Amino acid sequence: MPFDVRRFDIYRKVPKDLTQPTYTGAFISILCCVFMLFLFLSELTGFIATEIVNELYVDDPDKDSGGKIDVSLNISLPNLHCDLVGLDIQDEMGRHEVGHIDNSMKVPLNQGYGCRFEGEFTINKVPGNFHVSTHSATAQPQNPDMTHTIHKLAFGEKLQVQKVQGAFNALGGADRLASNPLASHDYILKIVPTVYEDLTGKQRFSYQYTVANKEYVAYSHTGRIIPAIWFRYDLSPITVKYTERRQPFYRFITTICAIIGGTFTVAGIIDSCIFTASEAWKKIQIGKMS
Repeated sequence: MPFDVRRFDIYRKVPKDLTQPTYTGAFISILCCVFMLFLFLSELTGFIATEIVNELYVDDPDKDSGGKIDVSLNISLPNLHCDLVGLDIQDEMGRHEVGHIDNSMKVPLNQGYGCRFEGEFTINKVPGNFHVSTHSATAQPQNPDMTHTIHKLAFGEKLQVQKVQGAFNALGGADRLASNPLASHDYILKIVPTVYEDLTGKQRFSYQYTVANKEYVAYSHTGRIIPAIWFRYDLSPITVKYTERRQPFYRFITTICAIIGGTFTVAGIIDSCIFTASEAWKKIQIGKMS
């Protein structure tokens, strides 16, 4: 007797003449297809979209930076002439630079009575400060007015990622125009290294920061008031990493198979229960009539 492979068929076919279509079965089938389509589109949307996973670890992520951090500063002093405005930088590695001018620009405001300072510079990855003051001016004014508005203070590369909401420009929009004109302002910054890794594995390095501030009147050794806007910074040892991830394709296929199989199975059970109950009810009605 020849070997028949068909005996291994677990999906035995029922002759069409032995099947019976019903309105209930048709209604359940339509609902089943609509439900499966909805779940399929939901899973497809989740598969196409990316999610952002964040983690914390202790390390310096940007070891190729040479121990430097790029800084971008944009600040307006509406009551201080541009000739008096300067940027000074100092840190614990011995750097002490008065009147930094590289990659900086001064824009006159209020018919020349005010100044907008824009600058890009680097700082070392050690505690230090940079401050806007009149220290580099050839002649010190009698009553320098340090009221100001900070438009931007950012560290590292700019991250434009919609799903990442971080404090990359925490001082942006800070308004001190109503403060004491002769007061000094201390902004104490805690800089947090931040890494963003996209789906291709490319990493971008930036920095977030928290800020606390205080306002006070400072006197020099001669008794004169010499106000300044100080940005005192220190680096956090904790790094924040954001990673783009997408659902694996095999998991998407597994979910789709589960949706189709599970929906068909549940729909079949419901249809079978309704059909069995309907047939039993018909038999009861026939028995009553006889």
